Amino acid sequence: MKLNELSDNPGAAKKQKRVARGPGSGKGKTAGRGIKGQKSRSGVALGGYEGGQMPLYRRLPKRGFSKPNRKEYAVINLGLIEKFIGLGKLDIKGEIDEDALVAAGLTTNKRDGIRVLAKGEITSKVTLKVSGASASAVEAVQKAGGQITFMGTVAAAAE
Repeated sequence: MKLNELSDNPGAAKKQKRVARGPGSGKGKTAGRGIKGQKSRSGVALGGYEGGQMPLYRRLPKRGFSKPNRKEYAVINLGLIEKFIGLGKLDIKGEIDEDALVAAGLTTNKRDGIRVLAKGEITSKVTLKVSGASASAVEAVQKAGGQITFMGTVAAAAE
């Protein structure tokens, strides 16, 4: 194999449309811009400009607030945990912590922590140690005979 024999796969690179290259090209003369007018000229930026009138985005008041340091949790559903236990990717003999959930492939990274939600059903008796869980998820795990620990505290055991 030589450098001059290298080529890309067919269809991998789309050929660029060359505009303003004569009438035979189909995009000659005005290059698809039409005739006259602001949009046919070069150096035109029409984003938000309303011809001197106060633009809409400046007429409307600013609303809301985005908290710069808010916590983003990775969300895992109970049904997915049960599925991974069935596939043998999670071991229910010991405690399942956030690192074990990431290692099993339930989520790519744990962000600011992992939060368990109650979508799906769980039948295995599991001990989970996560950052948070919904009340219904805690109830479902306890109903199956397991328990959820929140990074330091234990959810009240079902009597």
